[in-house]
Amino acid sequence: MPNLDTPELVFLPLGGCGEIGMNLNAYGYGPPDDRRWILVDLGVTFGDDSTPGVDLICADPEFIADHADRIEAIFLTHAHEDHIGAVGLLWPRLRAPLYATPFTAHLIAGKLAERGLSHVDVNVVPLEGSVEAGPFTVTYVTLTHSIPEPNALAIQTPAGMVLHTGDWKIDPDPLIGEGVDVDGLKRLGDDGVLAMVCDSTNVFVDGESGSEATVRRNLIELIGTLTGRVAVATFASNVARVATVIEAAKQAGRSVCLAGRSMHKIVDAAVQTGVLQDLPDLVDESDAGSFPADKILYLCTGSQGEDRAALGRIANGTHRNLTLGDGDTVIFSSRVIPGNEKGIFEMQNALAEKGVRIITDRMSPKPIHVSGHPARDELERMYQWVRPEISVPVHGERRHIMEHAAFARSMQVPQAVTPRNGDMIRLSPGKAERIDVVPNGRLHLDGSRLVPAGSEGLRERIAISKFGYVTASVTFDEDGSIADGPYVSARGLSEEDGSVAEESLDGLEEALDEALDGMSRRKRLDDDTVETVLVRTIRRTSEKIFGRKPIVDVTIMRV
Repeated sequence: MPNLDTPELVFLPLGGCGEIGMNLNAYGYGPPDDRRWILVDLGVTFGDDSTPGVDLICADPEFIADHADRIEAIFLTHAHEDHIGAVGLLWPRLRAPLYATPFTAHLIAGKLAERGLSHVDVNVVPLEGSVEAGPFTVTYVTLTHSIPEPNALAIQTPAGMVLHTGDWKIDPDPLIGEGVDVDGLKRLGDDGVLAMVCDSTNVFVDGESGSEATVRRNLIELIGTLTGRVAVATFASNVARVATVIEAAKQAGRSVCLAGRSMHKIVDAAVQTGVLQDLPDLVDESDAGSFPADKILYLCTGSQGEDRAALGRIANGTHRNLTLGDGDTVIFSSRVIPGNEKGIFEMQNALAEKGVRIITDRMSPKPIHVSGHPARDELERMYQWVRPEISVPVHGERRHIMEHAAFARSMQVPQAVTPRNGDMIRLSPGKAERIDVVPNGRLHLDGSRLVPAGSEGLRERIAISKFGYVTASVTFDEDGSIADGPYVSARGLSEEDGSVAEESLDGLEEALDEALDGMSRRKRLDDDTVETVLVRTIRRTSEKIFGRKPIVDVTIMRV
């Protein structure tokens, strides 16, 4: 039994362990029955074919929300969606002060406003600033990543120092912002770090992740060789890459048109917070068509094949202002995020059909994209600087976390743990151990509502998308005779051309006629009995016709 009067330091990931994205981490200090908490990051991941109708997914904060009166603060490390995307969704359940550096704070304020929370203040912390939050003192430590102002958090507690890295890499020439605060990290190591909670994304990648300066040189060279219209697809949040494309266009004598809502939003935030300065005049989408083909460059969202992003709409011909065709080029200065392959390749094929040349990082003779996460050489340097007693790998799938723990042990770290979401880990000198497993799960944004991943509506929608949907209606008169019907319609049980063949529907209706003819008039007077017979008949017959048992909805009317 734990001593309920003894204070202790615990780390609790609720999202981001066993997956890349959807980060939500909690640190608690105090006796088990009265801990004070801080949270680090409130992120999202994105829906896919397995979650029809759901765009955003976040960690379920139920456990920590039950202790909302003990949450001292919420700290955001940087502005990527998998770290701040759930702020507007979850803040009403947590209601704790928000802290972030200027660029991140600007984007968080916009997310709060989108959810009707513009009255919620975001406390702006200067770079390398510190915040007192109950028993915690949190200091922002400058790192490099693929977005402005990425920070580690040095979390000082009465039990020791924890370094929470957030997302990072070691870029010797990041182009935007400061480089890694190596001296600050070394000072932390000299003073003693109890635990390092560290990014695992690229633990399987040897060497180094590469520098934005290298990408700039290569994109300037590449774009300078191209004729026709040029479009560059990249992650809007990578402001250094955005600046690189603008510079490459300038040197090639091209004007730049920003295409896509998030591209405009990020550039606006970067300008307003001073991250981007001295931008040339940008071309409005409505005017881009008037430029000669060799004098314009489109800087686009949609590198992951999203239909509604700018490049997706250009590819499918639905963009209001921008077009690409024979002799034009699209450069993908990005990586393929696992799970997005199908959408990306479909979009690239659609562009190729128009005569557009496609250039990706793999096709380019020189790198036109670098990762924002540390490869093994960078991890090694971080461990050499910080020298933690305990390694806590996060931000990765299970295989990443296990490999990172093994790597940390090879770096002579005394102990490495391998947490899962919901594991509450006590961090104490000389030992880290799991002391509890708390409820954890996922919430899906279904329209404007957050609902549990296993909710009935979502399960039904998934089942319909997988098995199809059949509706049947029949009308009886007062003595149980059939007055009209049965009629059948079907969705999601289509033939190759997308329709449901009339003979298939006729087959279902004939099966229902036979089933009803086999029922006594007395049974026809009972709605529940009729519904049971019709549902069973439709499912059995559909399996014969379509090879699937669909979801069935029966309407019974009586006149």
